[in-house]
Amino acid sequence: MKSIYKRIFGTISCIGVLTLSSCDKWLSEPSPGVTKLEDFFTSGQTAVQSVNAAYVPLAWEFNNTYFSEWFIGDIVSDDALKGGQGITDMAAAYDLENFKVQANNPMLLEFYRAQYQGISRCNLVLDQVPAMNVDESMSQELKDRLIGEAKFLRALYYYRLVRVFGGVPKIDFVIGSVNTWQQPIATADEIYDLIIEDLKDAETKLWKKSEYEDVDLGRATKGAAQAMLLKMYLTRHDYPQAEIWGKKIVDQAEVEGEYALLVDYADNFRLIGENGDESVFEIQYMEDPTSDFGEGFGFTRGTFTVILTRSRSSVLGGGWGFNKPTQNLYDEYEVGDPRRDITILDPDSQMETPEQETYLGSTYVSRKYAMMDDGPGGTIFPLSHTSRGPINNKVIRYADVLLMYAEACLENNNTTQAKWALEKVRERARHGDTGILPAFPYGVYADSKDDLRSAVRHERRVELAMEGHRWFDLTRWGVAKGTMDAYKAAETPEARSHMADFIAGKHETFPLPEEEVKLGDL
Repeated sequence: MKSIYKRIFGTISCIGVLTLSSCDKWLSEPSPGVTKLEDFFTSGQTAVQSVNAAYVPLAWEFNNTYFSEWFIGDIVSDDALKGGQGITDMAAAYDLENFKVQANNPMLLEFYRAQYQGISRCNLVLDQVPAMNVDESMSQELKDRLIGEAKFLRALYYYRLVRVFGGVPKIDFVIGSVNTWQQPIATADEIYDLIIEDLKDAETKLWKKSEYEDVDLGRATKGAAQAMLLKMYLTRHDYPQAEIWGKKIVDQAEVEGEYALLVDYADNFRLIGENGDESVFEIQYMEDPTSDFGEGFGFTRGTFTVILTRSRSSVLGGGWGFNKPTQNLYDEYEVGDPRRDITILDPDSQMETPEQETYLGSTYVSRKYAMMDDGPGGTIFPLSHTSRGPINNKVIRYADVLLMYAEACLENNNTTQAKWALEKVRERARHGDTGILPAFPYGVYADSKDDLRSAVRHERRVELAMEGHRWFDLTRWGVAKGTMDAYKAAETPEARSHMADFIAGKHETFPLPEEEVKLGDL
């Protein structure tokens, strides 16, 4: 009815009163209250706000279900079990954990959509900001930085997609027509090419961390782009390039003082450590007393990770008990390694309801981002809303960079630098106690390239445990099949009864969401 009424009204308006040309002009007048893109992107403030908006989907963890990235990075791996109140609590995560994923998994659908929301916002910035004039509201330096931030963010969103799904649609432009919104699936290599191209351009435009005002800490930096390029070239097994980019950010730290390992490892997971010396890039969260249930993407500015991973015992935070460390991870730590008790809590007698707090035989609780105090001698930090946490998610720490650099140097036959980077991380971890965590070679590791590789991989596991890295490390190294088979064989009979067999060449990535395949005719 409305479309018919429109046609009739248009015809009557032209009869006998207006010429055909004047009728056309009248019909083409802009609608009141509608702002064109070119009218919107007219000031530096607009450009900054648009880039700010491009960061936001990184923080999303909930729409119609929870989809924090650690549900893949930790739970799919040998580091963690799903947890929660039994196996039926968040069935989508149960399927991920046990390699029973179908294309209709809602957690993967929401994760996929959140990343493309971010990509869309980056594409808008990159479509409009380069054509903006430099004036008193935006210097050329600021304009370049904003373009660099958008390119870094687009690369990060695509990286989050490609390492979960493999090939995905490559959309590096603004979709402004029904004729362009259906795009074919690009190969993983094509996506990696785009990521590297974006990061290289971003690295030339972004500022160093020290060049930002305090209010802007958390924005993408030159070091963050270098760290991501290091990660990309490791993923592609291009070790000479990985070492080059790793040295660039290591030099920023060791020569220029842009980054440093925090003296206290635990401070990385306290509020007092946010955007600190060790932070290369982190997702920003803040206290938010509002409820967002039923609202979905972007309603909250806090993280759900705290409540999702806290112990179900009220005396230990009263959380929901997801992402439970495995015995396998617990046993990986060397005797006396203080990182174990900072990472993993054994609640033991503090459990109020053991039947709800024990999952497939595991009683362990993840402490990072959930159960740390708010400073030495403090208590577990309180939440201003029962499901909202203020602590940032550190996507890249300098310790992560050092261990990636060690890996790149090792595979490029620069074992001297590999040992140096490994020792930097172990030295901080021992925290002055010379009786623990000896320098390489140590324990079962002889002074050989193969054993140095094993030592670096061990160090990545214990240093970065429960931070969402493990699964992606296993697939990058090409050892997921052997590792998961060995892990399954050592798990409890109860846990083994739920696990499907790992199929090499299939289970390293997950199927594209069925709804998106249908919508995009993929």
